[in-house]
Amino acid sequence: MLKVNLAAMCFGIAMMLPVVPSLRAQTPAAPLPSQILAAKKVFIANAGGGFDKEMWTGEPSRTYNEFYAAIGTWGRYELVGSPAEADLVFQISITSSARVLGQEVVPWFQVRLAILDPKTNVVLWALDEFIPEKPGMGMIFKKNRDKEFEDGLNRIVSDLKALTVQPAAIAK
Repeated sequence: MLKVNLAAMCFGIAMMLPVVPSLRAQTPAAPLPSQILAAKKVFIANAGGGFDKEMWTGEPSRTYNEFYAAIGTWGRYELVGSPAEADLVFQISITSSARVLGQEVVPWFQVRLAILDPKTNVVLWALDEFIPEKPGMGMIFKKNRDKEFEDGLNRIVSDLKALTVQPAAIAK
């Protein structure tokens, strides 16, 4: 009797498995905050964070300076001098979390972009890109770590571009 019940239960579960992915696929996309698509003016804030001068070339303001330059050359937004003038605030930073690598704990860095509503200071969206430390001897050279830093920053800008060119239908 137990074998029959177990077999029936397994059969029932097996019949439901193909349905689970289709249920997930039917979930509609949540709306993107309308301010993100409508914004024309942005203020870029340097949230600082974990820039490590031993890890990369430059000063802690490097993240802010390079992100500011990338957004300026993109031409999508007018860069303004204060949050009061802006439709959005882009808050850029480097953060880190602990990662176990072999027998030691090392920082795992990421570029973080928080998009805030300047009127309420509410985070509307956040984007994160990890700065990978590829295994191997190549990462002992600062120029290779700098390239990974640049790639992480470029991915954040690409993520932002992809987010802001979404069709208006998705935002409704």
